[in-house]
Amino acid sequence: MRYSLCNGWEFTADWSEAFLRGDGGGQPVHLPHTCRELPLHYIDPADYQMLCGYRRSLTLPPGCEGKRLFLQFDGAAHSTVVYVNGRQAAVHRCGYTAFRVEITELARTGSPNRIAVKLDTREDPAIPPFGFVIDYLTYGGLYREVWLDIRSSGYIEDLYVTTPTLTTAEIRAAAIDAPAGARLEAAILDAGGQPVWTGAGDAGTPVLHASVPGAAPWDTKHPQLYTCAVRLLGPDGGELDRQEAVFGFRTARFQADGFYLNGKRVFLRGLNRHQSFPYVGYAAPERLQREDARLLKEELGCNAVRTSHYPQSQYFLDQCDRLGLLVFTELPGWQHIGDQAWKDQACENLREMILQYRNHPSIVLWGVRINESLDDDEFYRRTNAIAHDLDPSRATSGVRYLEKSHLWEDVYAYNDFSHTGSNPGAKPKSQVTPDMGKALLISECNGHMYPTKSFDGWAARQEHALRHARVLSAACASGGHAGCFGWCMFDYPTHKDFGSGDRICYHGVMDAFRNPKLAASLYASQGTARTVLEIGSSMDIGDYPAGQIGPVYAFTNAEEVALYKNDDFVALLRPSGLTGLPHPPLVAEDTIGALLETKEGFGKRKAAILRNCLLAAGKYGLAGLPLSYKLKLVWCMVRYRMRFSDGVALYGKYVGNWGGAATRWRFEARNGGKAVASVTCSPSAALHLEARASHTALTEGASYDMAAVRIRILDGNDRPTPYAQLPVRFSLMGDAQLVGPDTAVAEGGMCGTYIRTLGRAGSAQLTIRTGQTEPVTLRFTITMQGEETL
Repeated sequence: MRYSLCNGWEFTADWSEAFLRGDGGGQPVHLPHTCRELPLHYIDPADYQMLCGYRRSLTLPPGCEGKRLFLQFDGAAHSTVVYVNGRQAAVHRCGYTAFRVEITELARTGSPNRIAVKLDTREDPAIPPFGFVIDYLTYGGLYREVWLDIRSSGYIEDLYVTTPTLTTAEIRAAAIDAPAGARLEAAILDAGGQPVWTGAGDAGTPVLHASVPGAAPWDTKHPQLYTCAVRLLGPDGGELDRQEAVFGFRTARFQADGFYLNGKRVFLRGLNRHQSFPYVGYAAPERLQREDARLLKEELGCNAVRTSHYPQSQYFLDQCDRLGLLVFTELPGWQHIGDQAWKDQACENLREMILQYRNHPSIVLWGVRINESLDDDEFYRRTNAIAHDLDPSRATSGVRYLEKSHLWEDVYAYNDFSHTGSNPGAKPKSQVTPDMGKALLISECNGHMYPTKSFDGWAARQEHALRHARVLSAACASGGHAGCFGWCMFDYPTHKDFGSGDRICYHGVMDAFRNPKLAASLYASQGTARTVLEIGSSMDIGDYPAGQIGPVYAFTNAEEVALYKNDDFVALLRPSGLTGLPHPPLVAEDTIGALLETKEGFGKRKAAILRNCLLAAGKYGLAGLPLSYKLKLVWCMVRYRMRFSDGVALYGKYVGNWGGAATRWRFEARNGGKAVASVTCSPSAALHLEARASHTALTEGASYDMAAVRIRILDGNDRPTPYAQLPVRFSLMGDAQLVGPDTAVAEGGMCGTYIRTLGRAGSAQLTIRTGQTEPVTLRFTITMQGEETL
């Protein structure tokens, strides 16, 4: 039986022996908990680095006599000592993996028990990822859930399921202290809970072999899940223990030419993810963890994610299983390799990661190198051996920035930051890997090469999206890359050595609140779940040098995009040439198109010559017009008896676009000639708020629930307003609590907030105001779920 221990804790930012004894008071908190809430910008890491403590009273439920008792901590950052009734029970030295503490001999069944946790959140150079600089913040706290697990004297310690083929499974159930004559009974259940296979064996049986001829495979489009349920039965047939594991029938292979899922080649198109959130750092509950997986799959159109640079929430991985999102996960670390004791700890972290996560069908690759570290042959032979021993069903890799470094893993993962805007998008495989017989993967690209803020100009944000497009296209087209993970999903806080002056790495295709930047549409447009059309410019000439907008890109998964000016057809956008992508961006370079014929009545030849000259004048300026175009203009004036003033008028009307009514540009996406989406760009001061909650039906169960609210200020055409840097005020009423400040600033016309439940059913309403838009109110319902809690 498992009970949640997320409620009823006390917290102190200053650990003491008195706190351990139960003296004095602490701050009441619920888990997940961050040791200190922090601002969005200019975070000082010293603010969350401390020697802090947590404690609570625990009265065991009836029937615990003769049972084995375990505390499980899903995430405690970073060095943890657990005490039960004043006696030390365990020490754990990794902030990113779970750990279990047996308290059978320390706990009392007839009276309350004192559980205390001494937590060192400081950067200890003796444990990974610490020892040198790190390009992300390593927040502290009991930031994941804590559980009490009550087991019989004989129990199943580990359940591990692999699928050698799409219709067979191998079940390994490790029974601990099972009595003589104990047996294992196993069943595989479908999504409806119906058994599709049953089997049995002695408690010491190493493997149970299952065959399910009608099994539905797990893949990225149809992620069919099954449950393996194993019972440990005593000699009398009574149940001693029961464990379950969710898995999928799937095969995952990396070969020289790429990645194969269920025998079919699949290009891994993904982004890197950190597990941080504004204000609360790592301490986000289940629903927000699942929401990030949904964003990656459904809104960003990815089929893969890399959990940089550490194992992440089981809820996030579970949602990846449910959605069919492929995962590359790795042991904690960032560039630095420490001494032998440090390496031993890293190996222990790796063991914990694999044992805790290896049933997830979404995970297809283990990262067994310290991210971007130098070669260390002895160390990395050791980590590869650990991974292959604990999970021979998956390939190994390790992220490096080195070309042709020593390769002990199965896949060469390389951070390809070679693209600078005008050169090839990716390096060829032969230049990067020392072994052409193994797969190559781009584990990071872009990121710090072109950091882009949501409030940067349109040209910068369009180039940001295009750089992601060029690298992804090059990797897709090469035939030598198994996939490409862009850096990264969203902006994140960092240490002083990295990021901008406010200690934010503006590397994301989303901002920190998961609002999309323009680059997000590049990834979204590669999917087909929904129609995507986003335009890389507002078409406002004041945003560009000399008022020359230049090429404008449409990021879309539609077959074609037509451009209209004031509802008059101009032209179809042409392909961008990034043919490696499933859906390359389309480009508008001709903003005159057919208008000289349809609006001025010019013949085709005259219209073509004048259109080319006018477009050249827009590109080079009238003063800088090349001689060839000047000669063409002179010829036109003579041939068609045009005056100089006629040319100036045409330039103002079709290039300058000033002086008359506001120009309205409309981009229309079409499939099969039918309009499926439309974007209008025209000057608009009619601002309004868009507020989207991750969910409005909040449910508190094992822990509190928390909803993310993403906010954008849009113009009258429902277009982003990147310069609407307005104060945004939040007013919350009811049975919920605001997380973070009650006033924020819209950056790039975007911001966000969070609300969380308070341990009671009811309702809440959040009103959002800017002073320049009509307020928006979101309403939430809150229910309590019958989880087993103590």
